[in-house]
Amino acid sequence: MSQFDQNPAAAQTAGGAIAADAGLHDYMLRIYGHMAAGVGVTAVVAWLTYELTGPALLQSPLMWVFILAPLALVFFIGSRINTLSVSTARLLFFAYAALVGVSLSTLLHIYTSSSIARVFFVAAASFGALSLFGYTTRRDLSGLGTFLFMGLIGIIIASLVNLFLASSTLDWMISIIGVGVFAGLTAYDTQRIKAMYDSADDHTSAGRKSVIAALSLYLNFINLFMMMLRLAGGRR
Repeated sequence: MSQFDQNPAAAQTAGGAIAADAGLHDYMLRIYGHMAAGVGVTAVVAWLTYELTGPALLQSPLMWVFILAPLALVFFIGSRINTLSVSTARLLFFAYAALVGVSLSTLLHIYTSSSIARVFFVAAASFGALSLFGYTTRRDLSGLGTFLFMGLIGIIIASLVNLFLASSTLDWMISIIGVGVFAGLTAYDTQRIKAMYDSADDHTSAGRKSVIAALSLYLNFINLFMMMLRLAGGRR
């Protein structure tokens, strides 16, 4: 009897919603998987660079190549993502993560290993909570985008100025503001990435989206970690 009481249209709608939720779930897992793998590559390369080169690379002009090369590569990926194959985009993402690892090896000369590990886990927990908030909240965070972007530009300018001033007070202020900006960007970008999902995307479009989304979250995490390390890291 109950079989004749079912509403076919409602059942079809419910089935479509379940399929869409499953697709979104897989899409987000793929993004977090790429992002986590990128962080892993960065950590391994940073440690290997520290162990193999010691302070020699830190004192070499070649270090500027490893500092500036990731900037060029991230702009290239962002500008060409719609024309790259998925495999190429993924390869460039991991190449970027490796270059960042080389430049971050300098942190192992400045901060103790125990404080780096401690801050890393705090940053990871904070990132996870903020990303979960961005994913689950019903509040529209799009209005924060302009404000956070302006804060990011301000951090970049202040950091460049402080290269010449070498002010510990300004560095502390940059770090405090930086934690707030990248915390906000984590939640904002997660919601934006979730909204990017389209169940009608083909394999190529979905793959490109997952790579560029992973890059955005990776950048937020790395910068959040670095800002926290500047505040709470124990120096050698």
